[in-house]
Amino acid sequence: MERLIRLLRIIQLIQSHPGVKAKELAAVCETTERTIYRDLELLSEANIPISNEGRGKGYKFIGYFKQYPMNWNEDEYNSFRLLPVLLAEQYQTKAFRSAYEKVMATHAAEKIERKKVISDFSKVIQNGKLHSEMKDRTILSKITEAVLSMYTIEAVYHTQSRNATTKRKIDPYFLIPRNNRLYVIGYCHKNKDIRTFRLNRFQNVEILAETFTRDKINLEKYLQYTWSVIRGDKEIRFKVKFSKNIARYIKEEEFNVKPTLTEFPDGNLLFEVTLNDDLEFIQWIMKYGPDAEILEPEEYRERLKEKLRQWIKIYEVKI
Repeated sequence: MERLIRLLRIIQLIQSHPGVKAKELAAVCETTERTIYRDLELLSEANIPISNEGRGKGYKFIGYFKQYPMNWNEDEYNSFRLLPVLLAEQYQTKAFRSAYEKVMATHAAEKIERKKVISDFSKVIQNGKLHSEMKDRTILSKITEAVLSMYTIEAVYHTQSRNATTKRKIDPYFLIPRNNRLYVIGYCHKNKDIRTFRLNRFQNVEILAETFTRDKINLEKYLQYTWSVIRGDKEIRFKVKFSKNIARYIKEEEFNVKPTLTEFPDGNLLFEVTLNDDLEFIQWIMKYGPDAEILEPEEYRERLKEKLRQWIKIYEVKI
């Protein structure tokens, strides 16, 4: 029982003091460094994500474990809450009771906070344009829960480009809005790569007991030079001239990438941006018609000319 109390205290100390050293843990827990090292090994075997970044740097939790220290599913929670019943009264010391109550309070607070986040997020979707994007709100709740708790999901997903439906395991790193749609960015175990999934193409989702960390991905870096959600491997420097008729509206727009804007004396606007793919950007440019002119690269001017020729051909009326 003494060791259980010490293990819970170690978790609490690492959470409140990231970088705490074994010597400091030993002093607070009134034991030896050798015992602390054994306890840390036991916690690692129990899948508590504790990391030591090198000699003299101390211990901390990997990823976002500190936000949800228990990270329990309902079976684990129900098992833990039976401890006072299973343990004989003589072993239920004041210290044990205190540690047990702190753990249960933490889990209760975690559940309340998670429900609030999910509820607030759902309200935003229901009240906004994203509402029409969701066919099954249960799927949204499950994916949001998995993102917050860092649980792997098993999903049935439809890939529109191949018109194929497959079952796959995904580590859902992030849930992001783009162009009035919701997307999941996560690691696909089937493709062994990070992919972007459109939320309304999930046909079924189940949360698994497996957990993951987000240490190897930075969302800002991952989406760098990405116009919306399609990531490419190119490096295209676009220069576009917008007419003075719409220049003020372009300056007010919020973009996922940061363009360079230069206003001409005549009121026209030069828009410069570097992107890793062209499809979504060209689609955006085309909606402005003759008020947007691609200056560079030259090959995209030619592509747009050819597309316009095709349009003219479709709408030509022979007299």
